[in-house]
Amino acid sequence: MNAWLAVILIVLLALFGAPLFSIIATFALYGFSSSGTDASAVIIELYRIADSAALVAIPLFTFAGYMLAESKSPQRLVALARALVGSFPGGISFVVLGVCAFFTAFTGASGVTIVALGGIVLPMLVQQKYPERFSVGLVTASGSIGLLFPPSLPIILYGLIASVSIDQLFVAGALPGLVLVGILTVYGIRVSYTAKVPRVPFVWSELWSAIRASAWELPLPVIIIGGIYGGAFTAIEAAAITAFYVFIVEVFVYRDLHLTRDIPRVMRESMVLVGAILAILGVALGLTNYLIDEEVPQHLFELVKDHIDSPITFLLILNGFLIIVGMMMDIFSAIIVVVPLILPIAREFGIDPVHLGIIFLTNLEIGYLTPPVGLNLFLASLRFEKPVFEVVRSVVVFIALELVALAVITYVPDLSLWLVRALGTQ
Repeated sequence: MNAWLAVILIVLLALFGAPLFSIIATFALYGFSSSGTDASAVIIELYRIADSAALVAIPLFTFAGYMLAESKSPQRLVALARALVGSFPGGISFVVLGVCAFFTAFTGASGVTIVALGGIVLPMLVQQKYPERFSVGLVTASGSIGLLFPPSLPIILYGLIASVSIDQLFVAGALPGLVLVGILTVYGIRVSYTAKVPRVPFVWSELWSAIRASAWELPLPVIIIGGIYGGAFTAIEAAAITAFYVFIVEVFVYRDLHLTRDIPRVMRESMVLVGAILAILGVALGLTNYLIDEEVPQHLFELVKDHIDSPITFLLILNGFLIIVGMMMDIFSAIIVVVPLILPIAREFGIDPVHLGIIFLTNLEIGYLTPPVGLNLFLASLRFEKPVFEVVRSVVVFIALELVALAVITYVPDLSLWLVRALGTQ
């Protein structure tokens, strides 16, 4: 009876808008208390997190991403990409995909990408005569595309929770991410032909001007990706180099951000996100300890095994479950809460934890777009001042295309693991 009262109380807290970390903490504290374990078992996890070297990468990459988003970097990179590939069929749609993926990879949050870039890239698509429904759908879908590319914050968080090498995850996401972008690019090319979208004339002077304007930002992906893949430094070291480089470039070279007026504000806004992640992470790991002590993952596996005997069927059901999770929860909470439950079951079915991480993040990308409560639908509706139903109609095709990419990523594990093996990181 007491257990049911506790559950009802926790549900009421959630309905009245209590912060997620407090709800998880309540679950964990009640669980340990009911089993006779000291409540300090929850807070101990905060100390364990503090000892994790990989934790340093989260605030550093987040700070770098927010500095880029607050500067004029989006305008410079859009101008460069437009001058470079705008003359190709579907070139402008590829510009939108590429630039949005870049910023989502750095900020780790699709909402930031839609808000920061939506006002720049949507008018550009419409001006180039792309259909409005396609344009809204593309920008909304592009908001979460970059989650598979380094230095994606969700990848780092998954690595921490699953105790998987972050370097391996960065490498593993490259080919699946390119497949996802490639499928959407092909669709953009098709739309450009059917809508008879005029191409942007290629002008060497414009390209050269755009290269000079963004000359200090262009090396950034090369430094990070080349350095990590080439073994020059780890993902943690890359975070420090990235934050320092972006700080110098945006404050002292381009002077888009003022040292005393803008930087403290950007630090505060970015660290609010980091603080929320760490608060949830600490109590969620405490809850995970309780679930492991009570052998909940083993019981779940026994339940699953009674009804599912094939890894293929398990992955199919897992994909459906994760898309629903992506609709209902933000990506950081989903990783922290759900990964400890599904990881032991996936291992029993012989699914590599690195491959599982790529499947997990791809599903959450799609969940952001899935009606009725996908977060990106509402953000796009607010940003573009359009009814949610209209935004839903615009993303249906993109959801279908991303589901095709998800099927390939799920059932062709070598797509995620081949490069990891080839580079000798596994």
